[in-house]
Amino acid sequence: MGRMDKTHSDSTLARDILHCNASPWSTFQAQHCKTNISYWTMHGLWPNSGVNCNTSWHFNASLIEDILPEMEKFWPDLLQQFSPKFWKYEWIKHGTCAATAESLNSEHKYFSKALELYHKFDLNSVLLNNKIVPSEEHYTLDEVEGTIDGFYGVKTKIQCVHPGRRGKVQTLGQIEICVDRDFQLVNCEKSSEDIWSNELPAEAVRGQSGLSVCDHSMPVYYPPVPNRP
Repeated sequence: MGRMDKTHSDSTLARDILHCNASPWSTFQAQHCKTNISYWTMHGLWPNSGVNCNTSWHFNASLIEDILPEMEKFWPDLLQQFSPKFWKYEWIKHGTCAATAESLNSEHKYFSKALELYHKFDLNSVLLNNKIVPSEEHYTLDEVEGTIDGFYGVKTKIQCVHPGRRGKVQTLGQIEICVDRDFQLVNCEKSSEDIWSNELPAEAVRGQSGLSVCDHSMPVYYPPVPNRP
């Protein structure tokens, strides 16, 4: 859930649908998803600058053994259940950069702080209490954005999986909540790379993720998570 550089970090929440539903970009993930998670989970705690800052600082699951049950529930690998690969990836790519801050300068501090922010912001309750729930009906982005930004009092970054060229509906996929180095809420910034164009396939905008800032002109689909065996 977060993002952070010298002044600001970002806590990012994703939902099972992002990785596992049959969206235009994720046929493989849709077929191989192993979970039935119906709540928002952690994607990561991301510094605003730098990636893979120290690839020699290897991930060691034994260092976070005391929080593993919480990690498995709230920060799961949706494709390989109970696998540490996702956490290893997040640590090497983002954690080793976040570790320049004293408050995050160990593997345990990094993952513990991310979980602390997840519970503090409690996005699941914010949406539920404001009647933004999974539905076959569509929402406007103003409804979703107004609820989230209105509650936190800052601008978040709400991202969607966009349809194919000239599609009609976008799917709610990821929400970034930004904090400063003291972990106080701040406005998230949106770069030109975050904006989706209806003239381009989503992959051309955000690499392979298919995610970009939701489009105000398009309905938002917040789908129920299908039951899986």
